[in-house]
Amino acid sequence: MDAIERLGIVEEIRRVMARYVRYADHHRWRDLAELFTPNGAFTPHKPDGSVWLRMEGREQIAATVGGSNTPDDTLIHHLFSDEIDVDSAGEARGVFAMEDIIIRPEGAEVSADFPFKGMHGYGHYRARFVKAGDSWQIADLVQTRLRLDFTY
Repeated sequence: MDAIERLGIVEEIRRVMARYVRYADHHRWRDLAELFTPNGAFTPHKPDGSVWLRMEGREQIAATVGGSNTPDDTLIHHLFSDEIDVDSAGEARGVFAMEDIIIRPEGAEVSADFPFKGMHGYGHYRARFVKAGDSWQIADLVQTRLRLDFTY
């Protein structure tokens, strides 16, 4: 693989992750889940390094991520620097610095699982990508946290 092919793959993967955060911000859970392989996994961690939960498959990812937010929540996700390693024409890995913010509307009910009114998080996404047909998909996504700040 030459440098131009490698750069093309890197750009395609950047666009997958850009769609991921845009779909999250716009509550497009089905579209977000379709960025994963059919049996793809998403594992967010707590700042102490322990696993918060593990989701496997598009259905569980869409239901779980979408179920943790209300339609009135404002979601803001940012991706910053990325390190993408192309292993082959069909596999790649990446690390993306990230920040996310959740703002619940005034007077919104809070649940036992998510008892906060606002959250501001910092961390990284570590991902494994595979080429499926003409598009790149997320096979495994791990979110690690450096810090989570909550308002109650």
